[in-house]
Amino acid sequence: MECYLVGGAVRDELMGYPFVERDWVLVGANQNDLDKMLQDGYQQVGKDFPVFLHPQSKEEYALARTERKTGHGYAGFSVNTENVTLEEDLSRRDLTINAIAKSLEGDIVDPYGGQEDIRNKTLRHVSDAFAEDPLRILRLARFLARYQHLGFRVVPETMSLMQSMVDAGEVEHLVAERVWKETEKALTEKTPASYFQCLRECGALKVIMPELDALFGVPQRAEFHPEIDTGIHSLMVLEQACLLSPEPRVRLAGLLHDLGKAKTPSDILPRHHGHEQRSLPIIRQFCERLRIPKAHLRCALHLAEFHTHAHRAYELRGKTIAKLFKQLDAYRNPQALEDFLLGSEADSRGRTGFELKPYPQKAHLEQAYQVACRINAKDIIAQGYSGSEIGLQLEQQRIKALDQFQKSTGQKP
Repeated sequence: MECYLVGGAVRDELMGYPFVERDWVLVGANQNDLDKMLQDGYQQVGKDFPVFLHPQSKEEYALARTERKTGHGYAGFSVNTENVTLEEDLSRRDLTINAIAKSLEGDIVDPYGGQEDIRNKTLRHVSDAFAEDPLRILRLARFLARYQHLGFRVVPETMSLMQSMVDAGEVEHLVAERVWKETEKALTEKTPASYFQCLRECGALKVIMPELDALFGVPQRAEFHPEIDTGIHSLMVLEQACLLSPEPRVRLAGLLHDLGKAKTPSDILPRHHGHEQRSLPIIRQFCERLRIPKAHLRCALHLAEFHTHAHRAYELRGKTIAKLFKQLDAYRNPQALEDFLLGSEADSRGRTGFELKPYPQKAHLEQAYQVACRINAKDIIAQGYSGSEIGLQLEQQRIKALDQFQKSTGQKP
């Protein structure tokens, strides 16, 4: 039995890129080898395709395998682990940069030109077997989001292959959980916008995220949005959100906050009056279909519904600000307010020529929040109020304090 380090750890080590996980492949393992691994404390997971977890590191040790397509989607494969060579195992992998192995002695095995593609900064499929699994389209797009800032690009022949997979209907068989898993990973990478751009270029975005794809080509008022195209604006907001927050929920909210603009009546374009409310059911539909966590949904709904409030922070009445904090549940969950303000700042900066423009509204609303928080139920009770009067007085006194705060900043409440 021979053991090789494979996949991402080898790729990133060759690139000098940080990595955490290490995966191994076992070549030539017989039943005695497998029995001994179990005796040594390795844990077997999976029956059709055995994977063994190291007793201490929990790193995966998988048997070398080949696959044969038997149906649609991610699970439509039969697996063979009998007499499989290292080169055969590597041939079933998605990209050449992921089809490199390293022996325990440090020797590199690279039968498909992965090192050359690393040098050339190209993402290329290993073989036409790439077309057998539509999930690989999402994986490639995610790798582009991971490495585009280094200059990586998708070679034309691989993009063409992905387009043919979309045309053949393969992407329609992707299950929601797998789509969200890859998308969530992409949202944590350096340039998540390139993930969605790649999916749009090959046609997959229209299939798996039609609500987002529908934004492209929808015009906006040039004086407020020099980029004009709503889809481009959404990706620019995502880019700015990435500069402001590492949280996938904030980044996703920035991407989705204007989905309602795709439903703006054509007779009022390029204006989008009422797009905030139009966005809400579309965002719910998007997140529910892809099984996106509820915390991400709440963040996206908050930003979609109230981002124009943030932009007009200096003009708002105290009553409106108090209502905003209540609707965000900011008193119980201050992070919700912070997420909302970061998303609003990303929206403001996600426009051509506005990328570096200050956004003082964020600090202003943070100060307003501190003003409101100084008034609490304990003080209301100390004033002699009880029962239902407590909540009523708490709200009224906060509104009064916020009105005074707005006046003190030189703005009319």
